[in-house]
Formats: sequence, structure tokens, C-alpha cells
Amino acid sequence: MEVHPVWIGILFGGFIVSLILGIPVAWALGGSAFIVTGACAYLNSHSGGAFALDWNTFSLAVERVYGLVESDTLVALPMFILMGHILDKSGVSKSVMNTIADVFGRVRGGLAMGVIIVGVLLAASTGIIGASVVLLGTICLPVMIQAGYGSRISSGTICSAGTLGILIPPSIMLIIMADRLQLPVADLFTGSLLPGLLLAFLYLCYILGYSFLFPNRVPVTRSSDSKIEWGPVMKSVAPVFILVVIVLGSIFAGIAPPTEASGLGACGAFVIAICHKGISKKSVEGMCRETIQTIGFLFAIFIGASCFALALRLLGGDDWIQTILSGNDRGPYTVVALVLGLVFILGFFLDWIEITLVVLPIISALVGDLPMEWADHWDGKDSIALWFAILCALVLQTSFLTPPVGFALFYLKGAVKDMLSPKDLYLGIIPFVIIQIVAVILIIIFPEIVTWLPSLD
Repeated sequence: MEVHPVWIGILFGGFIVSLILGIPVAWALGGSAFIVTGACAYLNSHSGGAFALDWNTFSLAVERVYGLVESDTLVALPMFILMGHILDKSGVSKSVMNTIADVFGRVRGGLAMGVIIVGVLLAASTGIIGASVVLLGTICLPVMIQAGYGSRISSGTICSAGTLGILIPPSIMLIIMADRLQLPVADLFTGSLLPGLLLAFLYLCYILGYSFLFPNRVPVTRSSDSKIEWGPVMKSVAPVFILVVIVLGSIFAGIAPPTEASGLGACGAFVIAICHKGISKKSVEGMCRETIQTIGFLFAIFIGASCFALALRLLGGDDWIQTILSGNDRGPYTVVALVLGLVFILGFFLDWIEITLVVLPIISALVGDLPMEWADHWDGKDSIALWFAILCALVLQTSFLTPPVGFALFYLKGAVKDMLSPKDLYLGIIPFVIIQIVAVILIIIFPEIVTWLPSLD
């Protein structure tokens, strides 16, 4: 297919300009594709068909959109999102957070470590980044600041803990990745579990080291002499933990596919919410409404991204990008580094949804064909695709923390208002972004972190 670099640049330029003008992402993606298609169709009528992109070929977008509706993988999205809204709005997540903060606040740096552990539980039970960051920020940040915690370690801990839901299953992003990359959701879930826990462990190690070096910035927040009431602790934490084990355990054990497990999770969350403090009809209506709005927002972006990706492919964009990244003499790990570097840079300016829907399918085909010596022992190409998908998920997590688009920063700043300065907010996340890069390097060096659990099936 002939490559048209100028029109590819116009396509991307139109999308970026639309975002700068404040046009919603779905309209920016679909609109730029429609405008470029119209221009190419006009030129084709005067040049005898110089472009593969015209209204006839662009009609394939209808088939792509229909494929979205047919996708069994995406069926799990509404139920997992509903599960997260139930646990968030019913106060169950808040109760878990208060309990763990009280238990861990008895040691130096314990409150920050408790926030990381709560982030892991929220990630495995809700997976809604905005809700997790706002919840952690509104409840934990005032306590941390009043207790003498530094603003930077507090904000960095909360933002990084709140974004663990993008990697730890059941992650919404992993479900979308599975659909776009034609990978089993269960394999992505099992493959991401150890990397997610590794990242949380590295966060905890950093906080321990920070506590040792700067004890005045991470004081003890609870008296060590006070007795821990384990009954209330178990009553608060156990239901959510059991729900996570049931949902993820049913997927990992092959008892239920992710679609059925998502329904099980939503029902379990309703039961927990009712047993916690009860739940009103109005609250249920609100949760369902928010879930529908979230799904509508996601599918609008899916449709726009499908149109954009089709226009890019018909202009030869896929081949052009793959040729630039692969080169003639680059080794496999050099290609992987270039691809991940591109994803990291794009994360500064684009949301993970656009990158996952438009860019990831192009570059994943390139990496999937690389000769990796370690992949010979387990289903070669599929193991490479899974490994690369988790690497991309880990890199895309930085898009929530890196300005100017870092949504976790906006969520936290909006939740706490003037309690944090932008400078402290931006400087606070730098160590955690570095930790994420370290985790990426570890997974490149030790791919078994990703492939071991899926290979046990």
C-alpha cells in the first residue's frame, strides 16, 4: 500500500488541534478521519484515484463498528464498572481505607504504606482510577498533612496508589487491550497480576527507604500502645478481599470466563453494600446511570478511534510507522525500547484510551514478530504478544501521572483544592514514575514475571 506521509501528518495534526480546541476525544478522532477522507475523495475525483482512502473504502468503518457491538470481550466492561461504582458509592471502599490506615499508622511511614495497600485492594475491586484517586485524596491526604507528612510524598503516594487499577485485574484497560489485540482476557489478567504486585512492592520499598532517610516527613500517626481491634478490621476488609478472590479466582481457575465473572462481581458488590449500610433505590439508580454514562463515553471513543485507525491504515500509516520503528539492523530489544519510548512520550499528551485503540494495534504486530529467544519454550508468538501488552499497560500507567494530561493529578487537585500546590503535585510523582520505569526494565529482563502464571494453564 502506498504511503502518504503528508496526509498522515494532517490526520494526526487535525486530531491534536481538535483536542487543543476542547473538542471531545470521540469527535476529534472521528471528525479528523471524516475531514481527511472527504479531502482525499475530492482529490481522487480530480486525479484519477491517487489515494486508497475515499468514501467507498471508508465505508468499511461500518463493519468495524459492528464488530465492536459483536465483541464478547467488551461485555465484561459494564459489570466491572458497575462493581466499582457500587463499592465506591456505598461507602465500602471508604470503610476499608479508614481501617487499613488505622492499622498501619502505628509505624513510621505506615500511613503511606497503608495507602498503597488500599490502592491494591481498590484496584482489584473497583478498577476506576478517578474514583480511587479522589477517595484516597479526600480521606487520606488531610490526615497525612495534619500528621506532618510532606506534601510531595503524600501526593505522589496517593496518585500512584490510585492508578494501580489500570494494571491490576480486573482492569478496564486490559479488557480493551484484549479486544484490540485479539488476546484472551484471562491471560492478560493472569499475566498482569505479578507485575501489578511487583509495582506495589516497589512503591512500598521506596516509602520504607524514604522513611529511613527523612523520618521527619513521614511520622507515626497512631499510638503504638493502642490495641488493634481485629474484629472490626476483619469485618471491614474481609468482604472485599473475598469478593476479589472469588471474581479473580473464578477467572484464573477457568471456572468462569471474564464476562460471567464480571456479573458475579457486580452481584457480590451489591450484597456487600446491602450488608454494609444498606442501599437505597435512588443510590442504585445513580450507580446504574453513572455506569451507562461511562460505557457510552467509552464506546463513543471506540467508534471514533475505529474511523481514525481505518483512515490511517488506508493512507499507509501502519506500514510507515512499522518501517520507522523497525529499521533494517535494529535488534529486537532495541525495537521494544523504541516502541515503549514512543508510548511513554505519547502518554504525556494523549489519554491511554486513544493510545490503546489507535497506536497499540499497529506496534503490537511489529513486536509480535520479533525473535525473542526466551519465547521458544511457550507458544512463541503469543507469549511475546502477552509480554508486550503488559509492558505497554505498565508504561501507559505513567500517562495518568505525567503532565500535561496526567488525569490522576487533575483528580487529586480537584478533590483537595488548595491543599496542594501544583509544584508539590508534579514533583511528588517523579519518584513513582521512575519506579514504574524500573518495573518496566525488570519485566524486560525477566519476562517470566508476566508469562509464568499464564503458562501454568
